[in-house]
Amino acid sequence: MSRPSWDEYFMRMAFLASERSTCMRRKVGAVLVKENQILATGYNGAPKGLKHCQELGYCNREKLKVPTGERNDICRAAHAEANSIAQAAKHGVSIDGAKLYSTNFPCSFCLRLILNSGIEEIIYCDEYFDEFSKEILKDANIKTRQFKLKHSED
Repeated sequence: MSRPSWDEYFMRMAFLASERSTCMRRKVGAVLVKENQILATGYNGAPKGLKHCQELGYCNREKLKVPTGERNDICRAAHAEANSIAQAAKHGVSIDGAKLYSTNFPCSFCLRLILNSGIEEIIYCDEYFDEFSKEILKDANIKTRQFKLKHSED
């Protein structure tokens, strides 16, 4: 019997969460974990009660030809990492000391939330090209590591 490692298990959960994304550009999922227990999940999409880009029929950043990693402030979606932190806060779940599993490296906005929330480690699968995020990370006291999923030969 072959069981997935904890990293593989939680990263697969992050990818499962990403399937709920309504973003037309990139589907991202996040899972907050402490002591191998899931605390909260998130995916990128419009804030609760608002129309998402698929319903509107366009992505503002695509329409304006904004490159990846730039001008996140004009994106309609809240990011997966921010949504997972918001879910924990909404339900009164402490994430101090937690690990964050994310399908992508966090943008600079999300990284600041992560740092302020007490998350101790970021485990990500794919890069996200936000140069400012990497700059902030240089001064941050947080562990980060990339974890790539092995793809099965189905």
